[in-house]
Amino acid sequence: MTDHGLDFGPTKNKASRRSVPLNKSAVAALKAHRLRQNEERLRLGELWEDQDLVFPNRVGKPINPSNLYHREYKPLLKRAGLESERFTFHSLRHTFASGLCNMRVYPKVIQSLLGRSSVTQTMDTYSHLMIGMGSDAVGGLEEAFG
Repeated sequence: MTDHGLDFGPTKNKASRRSVPLNKSAVAALKAHRLRQNEERLRLGELWEDQDLVFPNRVGKPINPSNLYHREYKPLLKRAGLESERFTFHSLRHTFASGLCNMRVYPKVIQSLLGRSSVTQTMDTYSHLMIGMGSDAVGGLEEAFG
């Protein structure tokens, strides 16, 4: 958001521009979303301003972050019974990264998925969740070098 409205500019760093792998559920949800969006385009005709956005506003333009938060996100939190939990957009990112840590995903992989340029911040933020990740490392030496 700028003083002149929404703006598309360069990413914070090179790592921010990345391909993110999706699971089958996410792919299916995005395909269903695209079908609904195409129906909306047809219904609105010339009123639709196609900017090739995955999640535009109701007429194809960029979504105003405040509107997204108050009209879409807050009602979802309420339906999920989480409206009093102070669950922000950033909480979604943190939950994703924490889940990966709990699954013992390598920190460099988590760093890449988060679009961070360095593993340092990832380790500083999530290392307390990585307890036991390397606990079998020394034991493996005997097996490797016997």
